[in-house]
Amino acid sequence: MITKRIDSSNIDFQNLVKLLDADLAVRDGDDHEFYHQFNSIDMLKNCVIAYSDDMAVGCGAFKPFSKDTVEIKRMYTDPEKRGKGFASKILNELEIWAKEEGYNRCVLETGIKQPEAIALYEKCGYIRIPNYGQYIGIDNSVCYEKIL
Repeated sequence: MITKRIDSSNIDFQNLVKLLDADLAVRDGDDHEFYHQFNSIDMLKNCVIAYSDDMAVGCGAFKPFSKDTVEIKRMYTDPEKRGKGFASKILNELEIWAKEEGYNRCVLETGIKQPEAIALYEKCGYIRIPNYGQYIGIDNSVCYEKIL
């Protein structure tokens, strides 16, 4: 497995995000459009793709949230490749990159209907926090933070 730092213009990243959006549309049901409005990939400068045997199998990104914090976005791993450490590797690479750019904290939002994501973030040291920003009062959302 290798990871590659790219931006959102990368076609492999765009294709993985399409798969992510299709998965979330099923999981989130009627709530999908609410979440979708916050997940544009236009102009994301900090994206990571994981490759296995030259095939793109997972992705993630971050964007600035405040002067010292980034928000982790667009985490996805091909269902056939889950459980093999790809998501942990992607998340770790995003955290390293954020630190290199001077950030010291990550926040993220995930859905209560995404138990794999919740397990990943908790395994990687993320602590649940009150829902922030547009996710305040949204019962389907859970938010996390990690100090880098």
